[in-house]
Formats: sequence, structure tokens, C-alpha cells
Amino acid sequence: MRCAIYARYSSDQQREASIEDQVRICRARAAREGWQIAEVFTDYAVSGSTALRPGYQSLMAAVRDGSVTIVLCESIDRLSRDQEHIAGFFKQAQFADARIGTLAEGEISELHIGLKGTMGALYLKDLADKTRRGLEGRVRQGRSGGGLCYGYRVVRGPMGRDGELERGLRAIEPSEAVVLRRIFERFAVGEGPKAIAGGLNRDGVTGPRGGIWQAGTIRGQAGRDTGILRNRLYVGEIVWNQRRWIKDPTTGRRLARPNGPEAVLREQVPELRIIEDTLWEAVQSRLDRQRAAIEPAPNSGDTRRRFWDQRRPQHMLTGKVVCGSCGTPMASVGRDYLACRVAVASGPCGNRARVRRTPLEAQVLEALGDRLMEPDLVAEFVSEFTAEWNRQVATASASVTGKRRDLEAARRKLDGLIDAIADGLRSPGLQGKLNDLESRCATLEAEIAAAERGAPVPRLHGNLSEIYRQKVRRLAEALTAEGGPAALEAVRALIERVEVHPPAEPSARPRIELIGALTAMLTTAGVFPAQNDKSPSAVRPEGLLVMCPAKGDAGTGFEPVTFRL
Repeated sequence: MRCAIYARYSSDQQREASIEDQVRICRARAAREGWQIAEVFTDYAVSGSTALRPGYQSLMAAVRDGSVTIVLCESIDRLSRDQEHIAGFFKQAQFADARIGTLAEGEISELHIGLKGTMGALYLKDLADKTRRGLEGRVRQGRSGGGLCYGYRVVRGPMGRDGELERGLRAIEPSEAVVLRRIFERFAVGEGPKAIAGGLNRDGVTGPRGGIWQAGTIRGQAGRDTGILRNRLYVGEIVWNQRRWIKDPTTGRRLARPNGPEAVLREQVPELRIIEDTLWEAVQSRLDRQRAAIEPAPNSGDTRRRFWDQRRPQHMLTGKVVCGSCGTPMASVGRDYLACRVAVASGPCGNRARVRRTPLEAQVLEALGDRLMEPDLVAEFVSEFTAEWNRQVATASASVTGKRRDLEAARRKLDGLIDAIADGLRSPGLQGKLNDLESRCATLEAEIAAAERGAPVPRLHGNLSEIYRQKVRRLAEALTAEGGPAALEAVRALIERVEVHPPAEPSARPRIELIGALTAMLTTAGVFPAQNDKSPSAVRPEGLLVMCPAKGDAGTGFEPVTFRL
């Protein structure tokens, strides 16, 4: 009889010599039976749950073409641990008049296929469950449950109770941590992943896998929370079990399926933090804006990914110039001109005005620094601001007085409960009431302490106009310097919009209105802290002073800062 020997082991952690041992004992059995060994088929470090194994496929081909009459292996689970595969192999062997023999079970019959196939499948499921439980326990101890992330190195732990080295320990790799901070900082100021990757490659910085940096490695995928910019381990949080892996029975490829929120495990590991919260939040905010730009509006029926909407603005006024008649953003027409896209498309808008982008940007930049913060407007603003600030301080003081009364009442109730417990009173709900009162007291104390610390009144410098103009000039100079993206974003933040109105007469020029963003202007002037300032004194009265009296308008009502160019 022509005998084919098959040997396999499934894991890199098993001995390669396992193949040699299997072949050796199978050869001995074949010699005792007097079988002629036609060929030996092997698969190294391949799971028995897949049929996509080179040795296994070659063995099946040999069985089908009749070159072997008996297949010999150590046990049936060496052939496969999948019920479907082992049954299919058995059918192929029967069709080719070939037998299957194993050292453990003897000659294989339908009974072996049913029982051993089921046992093999159960073994794989049990192994997966045990592995998952072990990984979960490791993560709950604040250790890694997966591979090695960029920015960290493996730490060899001490010997555990089971005699094995403790696994999953990580430590920050300082040289890689510097690169990570650079990536986050550059993205936060406006650089794209492609530009960041290019800069790292030009500087000779080695990528995570030893190769070059790719934009996808930095950006990742929003829906799967992958990529360096979305990795929460960099802010000291392990996130595990976001997805499960399922093998496609047709192709054998492992596919990721998302798990529900209840299955996701999060564990705090502050010792592994590399990125500060302020920088992390700035990056996530920009990622969220980009994701919102490419996702269709809810219930719109539009499933197209508008990838052009997420591109970083290339010009100072990109997306800021609108038609003064219909409010539609103006589009590029020709090489350097802007016009109402509705009017260009012969729509209902009658604004046929066209403006050149380059002169308009220069005019807007000059107006930002020299006209939008004129002394008379600043004086009126300071007066109104001080009055409104004092009103809010009085309201906050009244609120603190009320919280003090609530705190005294809660403390009296708490003292009464403590006295009752000391006198021996016991009831099922008593401990719950005690906990609620203690929590209430702690909350009120924290709120009162925060209010008492308060926030200093923003410094309204008498020369506020000049300070603002100097800073805008420096921003203008920085637009062409190395820090261009950051300066571009800073200047754009000062502009709410630029309205282009049709001329009063056919021969006249279009009327341009610049509407400034007052909160950003005052931040630039140093009145309010920057957006990323999280200190207790970082007071930004949003909703209070986002408006300012327009030049030449009657009354003291507040509206956007406006200047006609």
C-alpha cells in the first residue's frame, strides 16, 4: 500500500521538532505494517481550524489523483479540528478508495468523524474562551492584552506564582515618546497626517515597524478607532475588546467585527501616559470635525463621502467668503476669482459680483489689525464688559450664599443620623441615607470652594487696540514662515465671515463687509485665555461677549463686529 504521512503543529510556541517526532513514529508504524511511504506532507505553525494549509492541500490532491491509498498521521486532529473540513476530507478519501489511519484512534470511520470532529471544534472554542479570560484578567491588572504599541517597550516581569514570567508589562520608550508628542502637536496646529509623515521621513525617523511613516498609520480609521492619533493608551487608558475576530470559512481570512459598548473594557494606567489631556482634546476635536465633514447629513439619503470637505484650508479666506445676497459660500471661478456659486449656475441669486482672492485677503488682513479694534469701539466695549461682569459676579455670590445654607442643612441631617446610629438605631435604608448625605456635603463643599477661588476679572488693558494690532501683524508675518499652518488657523479664527454684496451701480465696485469673531479677537489681545488653557483662571464668558457694537450703528445693542472695506 502507498502511504502518505501527514504531520502538523499549530503554534510558534510549540517545538519545531514536534514535526520530526510525528514523522518518526508514523514511519515506524508504516514499517511494521509493510506500507510503502510515498510522500511526507507537513505544515509548520499552522492552525488546524483552517484548510488553507499548503501541506494539507497537497495531501488532498495526492488522495484525489490516486497516488496514495492510505493516509497516516498521529491523530485525527492533526488533519483538522474543523468538523466541516474533516468530514470533507473523509468523503474525498472514500471517493478515491483511500483509507485514513491514525496512531491514536486506529482506522478512521464515520463514527470517528462525528465524535472526534465535534471534540476538535469544542476544543478550539474552549481554548478561545480560556485565552480571552486570561487576557481580560491581565488587562484588569493594568497590563497589555495585545501587541506592542509604538512609544513603549516590553518589560520582563518577575516570576509569578505559577513559575512563569509575568506578561503584559510595558514602559514608555523616551525616544519614541518624543516622536509621538511631535505628531500630536503638529496635527493640533493644522498639519495633515501626510505632511507629518513626510516630515518624519525627511528627518530619518524610523516608523513603528522599522520602515517609513505612512499617513494611514497616523490617521487610522475613525470607525474602528485605530491609528496613532486615536490610541487612548497615549493618555493612560487601556481599551480592550472593542472588536472580535471571525474567520471567513471560504477564504480563511480573519475579519474584525465590532463588539457592543458593554463588552469593551477600559482600565486606567496613568504611568503609561505620554500625551497631556489638553493636547489630546485638541487633536480629537479636529478629528471629529474632519469626520463630520465627510459624513452625509442625517436622513439626507446621500451616502457619498465628501472627502474634499475635510481638506485643510489652503487660503486665509477659504470657506469664509459668502454672497451678501443669498448667503451661499462663494466658489472659485477662474484662476484667482471668487463668485456666488448660485449666480454662476444661473440660479435665483442676482449677485453677479466677482472679487479677486489675493487683493481681498490683503485688504481683510489689514482691516483685522487696523480697523476692527478702533479705540472708540474698545472704550465702549470696556464699559459694557465691566458692567456685565459685575452683574454676573453678584449673581454668583447669591448662588454661593444659597449653597452655604444647603450645606448647613445637610450637615445637621448628617449629624442626626450619626447620633441615631451611635444610639443603636439600625434600619435597612439608614446606611443609604448616610451615604447620600455625605455625598451631598462633599459636592456642595467642592462647589463653594470653586466659587470662592473664583476667577480674576480679565485685564482690560487701556492700550488694548495697539496690543491687538501688534499681535495681528506678527500673525501676518508668520503666515509665510515655517509655522504657516498654525498662523493660518489663528488668523482664520479672527474672521467670522466676509460678505460680498452687489455694487450699488453697475460701474461701481462690490461692497465688502468683514465680520470679525470677537471672542477670538479678545483672546488674541490677551483678554481671555487660549482655548486650550484648562487652568482655574481660564475664564471664557461664552455667550456673554461674543458680540460687540458695530461702528456707526445706533444704540448699545450687541451684534457681530462689522467693518465695511
